[in-house]
This record gives sequence, C-alpha cells and structure tokens, in this order.
Amino acid sequence: MTSTLVKQINDDLKTAMKARNDKLRVATLRLISAAIKDRDIAARAEDRCCGLSDEEVTAVLSKMVKQREDSAKTYEDAGRIELAEQERQEQAIVSEYLPRQLDDAEIDSAVEAVIADVDADGLKDMGRCMGELKSRYAGKMDFSKANKAVRAKLV
Repeated sequence: MTSTLVKQINDDLKTAMKARNDKLRVATLRLISAAIKDRDIAARAEDRCCGLSDEEVTAVLSKMVKQREDSAKTYEDAGRIELAEQERQEQAIVSEYLPRQLDDAEIDSAVEAVIADVDADGLKDMGRCMGELKSRYAGKMDFSKANKAVRAKLV
C-alpha cells in the first residue's frame, strides 16, 4: 500500500518532468523519491512489507529539510552564497510536502495544554511533556522551540 504522500510526490515528479522548465524541482523530487525508497527498503528488511506510512514519509522529509538547513548554513559560513541559495530552494520544495508548522504562539498554547494534561509540576516531568508533544504534533512542530518553551514553563 503506497501512502498518499508518496503518490503525490510521484505525480508531481511526473508533471515536473513533462513541463521541462524547472530542473531544480525535478532533481529535488528525484532526491525525495530516492530517500523514500531507501527508507522503504529498510522497512521491508524489517519484515514490514506494507510500505511506508505517511508519518514515516513525513519523518524522511523532515530530516531532508534539516539537512538542507545545515548545509545552507555551512555554505554561508564558507562564503558560498550561490550554493546556500540552492540548498534553500531545495528546502522550500521539500517543505511543500510537510504539514504546516505551528508558529510560536501555537507552540506555547500546545505546551501549556500538555503540561496541564500530564499534570507536570517541575523539570522532572519534562520528558513526559516532550513525549506527549511528539505523539500529538509529530511533523507539525519544531521540537527545539517546544523544548525551550517546556523548560521555561516548568522552571
């Protein structure tokens, strides 16, 4: 069973290839497809023959976005602005397939709700709060920001 996200990426790749006007988009969609296939092969080696779920595909895409952000930063530090710009363009294309990320205000309200739900009262409950946030908002939240917000509210 192919996830709907994989189907959408494959359809967009076919459309981009037929258009023949955006080589970066075609190359980036091919990279996405290859990364998903690699993860799918690894999953099949673990006897999960039904293919990747949308959540697993989202995790692959999130990792790709993070890699492009790190690469762009490295290129900028080295003075290679044109390569940094290409990485940011690839990052934007990959990000199109991710769910909308929560902004800072939404993260704060989600953190407050989780703290209340798990009845957290100190830093000792930070792990429980982060685990609950990750289960509720996987792929939709920047967890480094959430971590800072949880820490600030539990101190």
